[in-house]
Amino acid sequence: MLQGLNDKQKEAVLTTEGPLLILAGAGSGKTRVITNRIAYLVKEKGVSPRHILAITFTNKAASEMRERVEQSIGMDAGGAWICTFHSACVKILRMYSHLIGYDNNFSIYDADDQKTLIKNICKKMDIDTKRFKEKWFLSQISSTKDELKSVEDFELDAAGDYYLEKVAKVYAEYQRELKQNNAFDFDDLIVKTVELFRADPEILERFQERFRYISVDEYQDTNTAQFVFVSMLAKKYHNICVVGDDDQSIYKFRGANIENILQFEKVFPDAKVIRLEQNYRSTQNILNAANAVIANNRNRKEKRLWTEHEEGELIKLFHVGNPYEEADRVVDQVKSFLKEGYHLNDCACLYRTNAQSRTLEEAFVRANLPYKIVGGVNFYQRKEIKDVLAYLKTIDNAKDDVAVRRIINVPKRGIGAVAVNAVQNIADDRGINFYPALDDGIREGLFGKSGEKLREFRDLIESFRESAGLMSLQDLLDEVLEKSGYLRELELENTVEAQTRIENIEELINKLALYEETAEEPSLGGFLEEVSLVADIDSWSAESDYVSLITIHSAKGLEFPIVFLCGMEDGLFPMNAAVNSMDEEDLEEERRLAYVAITRAKEKLILTASRMRMVRGETMVSIISRFVREIPGELIEPDREAKYVAPKPSIYNGGVSARKESKEDFKRKPFALSDAAVSSTSGGNKPVLDYGVGDRVDHMKFGEGIVTAIRDGGRDWEVTVDFEEYGTKKLFAGFAKLKKC
Repeated sequence: MLQGLNDKQKEAVLTTEGPLLILAGAGSGKTRVITNRIAYLVKEKGVSPRHILAITFTNKAASEMRERVEQSIGMDAGGAWICTFHSACVKILRMYSHLIGYDNNFSIYDADDQKTLIKNICKKMDIDTKRFKEKWFLSQISSTKDELKSVEDFELDAAGDYYLEKVAKVYAEYQRELKQNNAFDFDDLIVKTVELFRADPEILERFQERFRYISVDEYQDTNTAQFVFVSMLAKKYHNICVVGDDDQSIYKFRGANIENILQFEKVFPDAKVIRLEQNYRSTQNILNAANAVIANNRNRKEKRLWTEHEEGELIKLFHVGNPYEEADRVVDQVKSFLKEGYHLNDCACLYRTNAQSRTLEEAFVRANLPYKIVGGVNFYQRKEIKDVLAYLKTIDNAKDDVAVRRIINVPKRGIGAVAVNAVQNIADDRGINFYPALDDGIREGLFGKSGEKLREFRDLIESFRESAGLMSLQDLLDEVLEKSGYLRELELENTVEAQTRIENIEELINKLALYEETAEEPSLGGFLEEVSLVADIDSWSAESDYVSLITIHSAKGLEFPIVFLCGMEDGLFPMNAAVNSMDEEDLEEERRLAYVAITRAKEKLILTASRMRMVRGETMVSIISRFVREIPGELIEPDREAKYVAPKPSIYNGGVSARKESKEDFKRKPFALSDAAVSSTSGGNKPVLDYGVGDRVDHMKFGEGIVTAIRDGGRDWEVTVDFEEYGTKKLFAGFAKLKKC
């Protein structure tokens, strides 16, 4: 268990009692430390696996950790809980949710289910969703839950604020309908478990006794609710080990609170701190770049990554005309690496925003190189999968109004909006759920001509519910697909899209079969729980041979021999919102994101930037990202094809708007403004310029700056220059006598 570990890793494994903070830099072998520490507790300290709780953030990480632990201890670690926050809380709530007013066969609502529920609430409350978006309400509600604020707390905070008062009303109704539907959203899984612990100290103590040794991975990503959850569990024995890296805290937008890791020693004054700074992933040049960038953040715990690996190659920088050139350079470089013996799956293109993938995709298609967008449409978010799962949810929990309403006329069975509204009116009048209202209305003959169609649907669901207790899950799913007519409708459609949907359903059947084979006690509720907790990134595989196109947020936890970091321009990365924010923390979060991106690379790091980029149909002049400028020049290999001259760090302004151009103009003439600028077709004595937009120029008084716009001013060119010392100036070219640097 200690073999092959460095001194700091050994110290972390051997420190088993009391609070422990392991500051684990990127690629420092933290997973090995956590698993060996658990194995050490079991084999050397004699701790029963059932007294161990190990929490990670993804199912993939939990699965890998469990496998490693079982290999280390040579036995089944079944007694230990090695799972995600949400999975741990689901297990607890399945046992005790009845104590806080829920049935134990509750549903778990994903983002689509939540949006549907909010949409219905807005309709009921006559809220204009063009003015107040469903996503806005959900974001406000989620942030509130992250901070463990109840509806009542929020109502007090919102008093006097028109917008927040509206949120408070929607929040109250949202929680009421969730409870009526016997459902939790993802935030509720944590919040309601904390609520349970606070409501029943005996149950809390039961789990405190059960989990005497707690470890939490990726602690920098925890929110307030998660922090309170683990703190309550650890309060009795104080044996809590948290592992994380404040420099990799990049999920503020999801509610992550970096202060949880920065203030750990204040919460647990007797805590021991161990720093893991030796990196086993990257070359020293890549680490030097990462260290140089992150050193510009103030709100962090000091650490510096180092490695025994060789220095490695210099970082490449492609500074090109536009995103189309950028994508072509990336593809050409991938081809070059393939000739050197690398494989497609050695390469990843990382970017700040999803929109950047389009030009990259087009370039890979043209080059006939396989690629995959990682973190695209989650398998379980596809329409046909959502439909089939809604059938299974209705069978398992008929109180789930969202699921029932989704499938009542899928496939089409003649039940229209009028009939659905009639059922909903009964539900609203009697204060009951949709399905019981459907049943009541059928028995009481309240639906007129629609009654027979509604009865057929009710009888179909009831037949499935009877079958659920008599057959395997796979047989049940087969029966649902056949008797509902869902599969038959797709087959009759006879299109490529329909065939793809059938193949996706077949993949769901495979997933269900695998679940039945591997689960200790397979159940319909258990299967629905498992698929509801799957994250997009869990599907990523290092085995498949394709180039990964992936946002930096989704790439966290992954590593690649070759990383292309695209769109390295101020305004894009860091984003304008962070650059212009009054809160320094926003820019620091962007810098942590850059640090995460850089440290995904093992052998080669290629940075790419465009001099111009089209935004909302307008060409914008771009200045290279400050994160590139923070990397020491000696670490960057000059680009032979497009020479890069690093501006001084004082130039932090983003691009300026230029004239509108079509996509084809933009592709064909990436330097259209420069072309116009050097033209002398206007005649007269107008000067011919040897510089264009994006070039660096020198002025005898103002010094050096970047040309951000050139406009035809009649007798002369009006040139806008962003000077380092004097800011933005508009000058006439004939008088300014600017010289290209």
